[in-house]
Amino acid sequence: MDPIREHLLWLTRRQFFARGAKSVAASLGAGALAHLLGDGNRSRGALGGFHHAPRAKRVIYLHMMGGPSQLDLFDYKPELRARAGQDLRKMPDVWQNQRVTGMTSGQSSLPLVPSRYRFALHDNDSGGVWVSELLPFTARIVRKLCVVRSVFTEAINHEPGVTFMQTGSQIPGRPAIGAWLSYGLGRENEELPAFVVLLNRGYGNPQALSDRLWGAGFLASDHQGVRFRSGAQPVLFLDDPAGVSRADRRRMLDAVAALNEIEYERTFDDEVRVRIAQGEMAFRMQMSVPELTDFRREDPSTLALYGPDVHKPGSYAANCLLARRLVERGVRFVQLYINGWDAHGNLPREHPVQCRLTDQPSAGLVLDLERRGLLDETLVVWGGEFGRTAYCQGEYNEENYGRDHHPRCFTMWLAGGGIRGGITWGKTDEFGYNVVENPVGVHDLHATILHLLGIDHERLTFRHQGRHYRLTDVAGEVLHPLLA
Repeated sequence: MDPIREHLLWLTRRQFFARGAKSVAASLGAGALAHLLGDGNRSRGALGGFHHAPRAKRVIYLHMMGGPSQLDLFDYKPELRARAGQDLRKMPDVWQNQRVTGMTSGQSSLPLVPSRYRFALHDNDSGGVWVSELLPFTARIVRKLCVVRSVFTEAINHEPGVTFMQTGSQIPGRPAIGAWLSYGLGRENEELPAFVVLLNRGYGNPQALSDRLWGAGFLASDHQGVRFRSGAQPVLFLDDPAGVSRADRRRMLDAVAALNEIEYERTFDDEVRVRIAQGEMAFRMQMSVPELTDFRREDPSTLALYGPDVHKPGSYAANCLLARRLVERGVRFVQLYINGWDAHGNLPREHPVQCRLTDQPSAGLVLDLERRGLLDETLVVWGGEFGRTAYCQGEYNEENYGRDHHPRCFTMWLAGGGIRGGITWGKTDEFGYNVVENPVGVHDLHATILHLLGIDHERLTFRHQGRHYRLTDVAGEVLHPLLA
């Protein structure tokens, strides 16, 4: 059927049923009418329940924007030292004529470059996991982590890469993971959104972070992520203007809602009702957010887990603690971005600083969740949109090398929320260039996240423009060996 005609017929049916519901309002009452129109179930979510018993209730996703180098952090490859400076293009079994970015496609050679950092083998249930000296705090918690060394993606540049990782599609306009969860499961806390986004600048080369990365796409706009700002005031306009009381604000909101109800009666446009709901949420957040962001009642031992930067509002450490406080209060999905991992020409200068900013807070978050009894029901995900190449970008330089984007294999880790701790999964070749064992695609990762939250990824769908969409598109397999 023509999509425009389908939309017009849909609107006609909606008007018919809405008017029918309105006609019985006198006998059923306004509360029953609101229930018929769907508002009474908005906080429950479209699924109305779980497809199976969930292992996790909430997710904290730590996105390392720019692509951390797995070869300098987790994927130890001594063969790179033995073959340092050799041209990867002259190793056809490894090279496989793979696509590279425009930044290195013109190089006369692609010289292999080893990591300049020491690695140590840390005990886990899989016989040990190699961790770089740049991540001493993460190394101490490896028995709580599932380290996946065989993630791959289709995207080779940042914009499509992070879009794919966060929405399941390289094409902009799809709902983010958190928006899907808000749509499917609804809110647990009426005082806070289901989906919150936290941003950090980081140290190295920054990449653009646009609102569509946490957008609702074709879902109702109240499912989009609510961005908390860095600094002392995470949400704008929390305080009423001078001379405006809380009662004044309530009367103003009621008046705006009444006007929006008139508009809804005219158009039966769901987005009008969404605006009313968002106004109510903003009013409630004026009371809940100041308490949420006040760390003064946190005990010193908790603050110490996250490191000294936790006292700086808007820092990565402070945002990790804020993420814990958010999930503790029932927020379903917290997306935390930190920029600066895009090390094309100065990795030995940038990655150590990035690791100092993120290592202790990330590990501290896992320990804090465990100490509070929240780790078993909170899934923590750490990783970027792709990895870095085994070869040097530009002229060969072991002291100040750079690595280009590499989508064919990279490392992520997961913890808590039904994940088997203390294991590694997947394997790359001796150069860290290709996956040779247990490949994990982006859709597989998404399917597994949804499974842990009690959702069958093939059944969480939304009809839009004539077809049913889902986060995992037409792919994705749950990674059962990673589940506890």
